Formats: sequence, structure tokens, C-alpha cells
Amino acid sequence: MIEQPTRWPRLRRYALRTVVAFVAVVAVLIGAAFAATTVLHIPSPPTLLRLTTTPPSNQGELFPSRTVAASPTPRPLPVATAPLPATVPWRGSRISVAQFLDTTHTNSFLVLRGGALTHEWYRDGIEATTRHSSWSVAKSVVSLLTGRAIDAGKLREDDRLVDILPELATGGEYDTITIRDLLDMTSGVDVAENYNKYMPLTGTARMYLTEDLAGFVHSHRGLRFIPGSAGEYRSVDTQLLGMALAKVERLPLGELLQRDIWGPIGAQDDALWNLDRAGGQEKAFCCLNATARDFAKIGRLVLDGGRAGDAQIVPPAWLDRIRIPAPHQVGDWRYGAQWWHPTGGNDQEISAVGVYGQYIYVDPLSGTVIVKLSDHGTTQDEQETVDVFRAIAWS
Repeated sequence: MIEQPTRWPRLRRYALRTVVAFVAVVAVLIGAAFAATTVLHIPSPPTLLRLTTTPPSNQGELFPSRTVAASPTPRPLPVATAPLPATVPWRGSRISVAQFLDTTHTNSFLVLRGGALTHEWYRDGIEATTRHSSWSVAKSVVSLLTGRAIDAGKLREDDRLVDILPELATGGEYDTITIRDLLDMTSGVDVAENYNKYMPLTGTARMYLTEDLAGFVHSHRGLRFIPGSAGEYRSVDTQLLGMALAKVERLPLGELLQRDIWGPIGAQDDALWNLDRAGGQEKAFCCLNATARDFAKIGRLVLDGGRAGDAQIVPPAWLDRIRIPAPHQVGDWRYGAQWWHPTGGNDQEISAVGVYGQYIYVDPLSGTVIVKLSDHGTTQDEQETVDVFRAIAWS
């Protein structure tokens, strides 16, 4: 009875010291994590943690952005509702469109025929005014801006990248990269297409996270092959293209898009283009966040030969450039000037495609534009999805 009062204070002191030591260790680890992300120029640990739990369609909300203002004279899409086919092809069988949308984790699905909105569908919790992350669909928008700059004489496909961005010069083969190489993804720049959110320090995943895009491209000037000699899909090519475009236009990409395309097509809602850091530069290879309806207007612009109303927005010559696949293939589909040419169609259709199931599909022969924005797997079911679009376009 005498030892008990003595033992409990000793145990309490031991427990207190253990808790204090544990808290100190945790504090050191957290401090180290924050210090590491600062040194690596990537978002803080809380943001990285949120990225692992946020759907791809919403990840744009986690980064700084530049607003692309809605048009001062918005043009709502005309509506001419028409039924979809009862079933569509899917993996050797037929399923309903509703099953297709559910299977591919679709958030928004729009069909335009002859410039009019014939079908519009949104998942529960999504509205017409909901902005979606576009991922690599943004590459195709950069292409349209590039075509305008080339038509205006501000840029040429034969221009060397380092003549526009001399800070990237190496004195080696890298210096031979041209705007054409970047457009057709034949630069050979060695930045792997890694989308793994659990391995965020390599390749495209690191470029997506970096808060210093200028520093990133400067430190990634190694080559996998001689520029122009082969093709390989690399998001870094579009980033370099966007940086060169912003330099010759003397405007950030978001402001350029607002002035030259977003306003003229009558975009109804503000878009957001994610930046590497507050006040920084756009992630040109991805990360234009907009509504399905306004993405559909981009598709209609391409379908209509680059015209919006009475105005020629994108030069017809540039649309011809987009429709001709580049000599070097960069994947299972042909590719040209940042637009895909899906296999098995009529040789006229083209598509903007983003990882996780983002599409702006354009079929001139049937006069169809289809927008599908999703949270599907990385590069999953792309051929099967386009086969569904074809079935809808020709129904």
C-alpha cells in the first residue's frame, strides 16, 4: 500500500515522456515532409494527400488557376432533341447507352448533330455549369491557338524551340527541336508518361505537380531519339509548345484563349486553366477546366471549318493540318498536330482525348460532335468508346 502512490506517478511521467517524444518525432517528420516538398517545388503534403482521394475530374480545384472569362456575348447551343440508339457495341456484345455511361464512369455526355444539342446527360451531382478537368483535351486546344499564331506569321513550324526560348539551348541535338516536332510529338524529349499519383516524383506526374515548370523543362533536356526521327507520345512536348506560344504571343495561354477562341465562340461559362503556382504559367499539356457545353463549342468550331457565326476563328489551312496524320505514329492511333485519328473509322473523324476518359469527338461526315467527360481508368477502353461514338453518329 505504500509503493502504489510512488509507482503511478512514475508511470505517468514515463507515459508523458513517451507521448512528448512521439509528438516530437511526428513534428520532425511533418516538418521534413514540408521541407522536402518545398525543395522539390511540389505542393505541400496536405495537397498531395488530397490528390490521392480527389476524383480526376475535380483535381483542378486543388491548384492555382487563371480564369478564362466567359464570352461577353455568350451563344447557347441550339437544342433539337433526338433519341439515341437503343443499344451500342461494347466488347463483343450490345449494351444500352445508360450501361455504357455507367461502365465508363461518365460525368457528362453531350451529342451535337448539325450544330444542335440533340442529347445532354449528367451524372447525379453534376450540372450543366459544372467545370471538369480536361486533362489532355487541353493539348488539342493549344493546337488551335498555335494554328492561329502560325497563320498570323508569329510562329512557323520550322522554327527551332531554342530560338524562341534560348534559355533551353544545350549546344547539342536538343537544339534542333522544331515547333513541328512538338506538334507531332517527335521531339524525343525524355519525360516518361507516368500518371501514377502514388509515384509523383517522375515523368509527367512530376511535371503535373511542379510549381516551377520553367525549371522542370530546363532540367529535362535529355533525348530518347534524334528529334524528328520517330514519334512518341510525350506531354512535355505540349508544355514546351505552350511556353513557346505564350512567348511569341506575349500573353499567358489563358488570356490568349479568352481573346482568340473562348470569347469568339460564345463560351457561356468561365473556364479555369491551372498554373504551376499562383501568378505562374499554364500547364499547357493538361488542366483546362470547363463545362461540357463549352467543350462542345470547341468541337463545333472544328466541325464548322474553324468558323463561329460569321467569324473565321481558326484558319482553314490549320484544320487541314490537323486532319492529316503525322508520318510517325505515337500510339495505337495516328496523330497529327495534337489531335488523334482513331483507328477503324472513315478517315475523316478526329478526337481530342484526355486520360481518365475525356473526349471531344468530331465526325465531319455525319456532322456529329460528342463530348464525354469521365473518371474512368487511365487510357482505358478508348477504342471501344470511340466505337460507341461511331454507332451514335451513324444511327
